[in-house]
Amino acid sequence: MQFSRDEYLDLLTFRSTERQMFVELFGLLVGLDDEWRSQGATQEEIDLVAFDWDFVSTVHCPCNTFARGGLKEVVIDETEEYILKRDYLGRTMKLIKGYATIPLPLDYPVRNMDDWLAVKPMFEFCEDRIDMSRMDSVTEQRKQGSLVIANIPGGFDLPRQLMGEEMACLAYYEQPELMHDILETIGETAYRTLEIVSRHVQIDQLSVHEDLAGKSGPLVGPNQVRDFIKPYYRKVWDMLESRGAVIFQQDSDGNINPVIDAFLECGVNSFYPMEPAAGMDIVEIRRKYGRRVVMLGGIDKHVLRQGKDAIKRELEYKMQPLMQQGGMVFGLDHRIPGGTPIENYRFYVDYGRELLGIPPRDPSRMGWRSMAF
Repeated sequence: MQFSRDEYLDLLTFRSTERQMFVELFGLLVGLDDEWRSQGATQEEIDLVAFDWDFVSTVHCPCNTFARGGLKEVVIDETEEYILKRDYLGRTMKLIKGYATIPLPLDYPVRNMDDWLAVKPMFEFCEDRIDMSRMDSVTEQRKQGSLVIANIPGGFDLPRQLMGEEMACLAYYEQPELMHDILETIGETAYRTLEIVSRHVQIDQLSVHEDLAGKSGPLVGPNQVRDFIKPYYRKVWDMLESRGAVIFQQDSDGNINPVIDAFLECGVNSFYPMEPAAGMDIVEIRRKYGRRVVMLGGIDKHVLRQGKDAIKRELEYKMQPLMQQGGMVFGLDHRIPGGTPIENYRFYVDYGRELLGIPPRDPSRMGWRSMAF
């Protein structure tokens, strides 16, 4: 079922729980399509359109707050196992075929302030970042029910992309002036760009991709969030919130429990995908934070391989009445993992709909859109 922007925002802001939202956030892990096909799944099931997932239509702001320009991407080498490319930042990127969907960098362009100053112009503000010709189109799509989303670089993710995780983490202590300059630069660019856009288009949601945590916890602590990331986040969010934006959503895998409070101080009010295997329990988080936290995901993807009894226990716990009071979009905590039988997935979909009071899936309404913003 397609939710309108108003229906979606009413649910997330606890104004209405007339209809719960049950989604697929990311889709199939690489290789699962072949497994399902061998088990008799239809192409519509493999494409996920047969499951009548909920979604909201979205439109992104007509602007770019990320890097501009850079080097032309070139393929360095390709074998049966991998593809090696040089990307826009000059990084060597390796994609393992058949297993991964995201290439991993083998080297990084920034080690010190001089390196950063060489690439800094790519992240500075200029009016070419804004496409004024699309403003009316975005406004019209919003009138038709689409959610307007603005995206900004991650306060941890962008330095990590420039320096790598180890050097980025060390830079908070060894090169704080470098980290501050990076975040002040992208903060000023995001602010100036979205300040202009928001004069013409009503922005509903600010989204930021971080991926700053693993199973053992986040790569940055509350002090780093408050000292380095908070000024950047608040600079942009305070302006957008004053102009009607409602949701500030952060995407991070892993265990973010130690930094939730710090990110709430930054203005973030929505988190996903909330991985149980990393210690994220959406029920406990709801009990602790109440209506201060909005969540998407939270259902353990691994139980889909454990059988119907395990699926029932997981859904009955995660979809309990406490969690159906708003501020929650139910879904798996990441991609559907390999080894998930199609029969288990069908059961997961149908039993989840039953618990949420959602009508059985309707074959005439086949469709699916990722809810990973």
